[in-house]
Amino acid sequence: MSRTMRSDVFIVADNIYSPLGKTTEENFLQLKNGVSSVKLHNDVNLSETPVYSSLFEDKKQFNLTVYTKFEQLLIASISDAIQNSDIDITKNTALIISSTKGNISLLETGKNGPDLYKRVSMTTSAKLVADYFGFQIPPIVVSNACISGVMAIITGTRLLHTGQYENAVVCGADVISRFVVSGFQSFQALSPSVCRPFEASRDGLNLGEGAATVVLSVNKKFKGQLKVKGGSISNDANHISGPSRTGEELSYAIKKAIQNAGLIPGDIDFISAHGTATPYNDEMEANAVRLAGLQSTPLNSLKGYYGHTLGAAGLIEAVVSMQSLKEGLMIPTPGFNELGVSSEVNVCAELTPIAATNFLKTASGFGGCNGAIVVVK
Repeated sequence: MSRTMRSDVFIVADNIYSPLGKTTEENFLQLKNGVSSVKLHNDVNLSETPVYSSLFEDKKQFNLTVYTKFEQLLIASISDAIQNSDIDITKNTALIISSTKGNISLLETGKNGPDLYKRVSMTTSAKLVADYFGFQIPPIVVSNACISGVMAIITGTRLLHTGQYENAVVCGADVISRFVVSGFQSFQALSPSVCRPFEASRDGLNLGEGAATVVLSVNKKFKGQLKVKGGSISNDANHISGPSRTGEELSYAIKKAIQNAGLIPGDIDFISAHGTATPYNDEMEANAVRLAGLQSTPLNSLKGYYGHTLGAAGLIEAVVSMQSLKEGLMIPTPGFNELGVSSEVNVCAELTPIAATNFLKTASGFGGCNGAIVVVK
């Protein structure tokens, strides 16, 4: 279907459920006040050494008798979003769930066997969540490393463009476990302090848990809401864990997403970067931004507030940026003082009023995957 024939995809409701708050509004207020949920945690169930991460500290909010913590995060975020939308999810509505790890932590505690394999499967979780709400269409799972959240939005948008569905509920979540922490420790990728994306002294990332949801629709009654206008995916084909050395492949996704939105680079008002604060990722992403002609465009990374929330990151950070469009405020990059990448990029370092009508959201992940979306007023 040609771009000129596509239906507009409206963002009719959203939610962020994180250690900073249970709604988008609560989260954005904390961000405006410069509050970070990344703290030093000394929990031997996660790591033998203390780690800086963003974790839910109130364990009582997760009743683990029926649904796992991962599934309860999905349910909580979706519940708030659909309550604030005027759609009937039992009719012509797709459910898309993004995650990198799902219930992988069950491998640490469960009994080895077929029942455990089934329970760990993301399709099992997706069906449980779909049945909880009464979705009539089988759910779709998107799990492609750290672009999963962005890719899920693109998937929902493309499904709606086909005309098969009127609405799509897109939710991403991940939970931090010993399995996850040990994996990043093996790469020596974790920072011994709060992470500092694009900063000269950056030394690694922080992990975080949370969930976020966007409700998409092509129903014209939502005209006037924000819209997902473009999206694209690419792959470095470089290394299983090392990003492209040039940034050309992420740049390709950025350019295609902007073109898909019917815009040019000069039209982009700000960028919500992946910005993990690892030496190689930030360098690659800065190169990609420059190659796409966006080196002067204001850019931020939210990892210093939430940590890297894996399969939820693209969604959490996109929803924050949607709120930035609505309130005319760009959230700064915490910990940034001196640019530490070879390509000049315009990192936002303080809370900034901004007259923006659109933004670009980028993401990259293990396996060389890259994603980019454009959201407009």
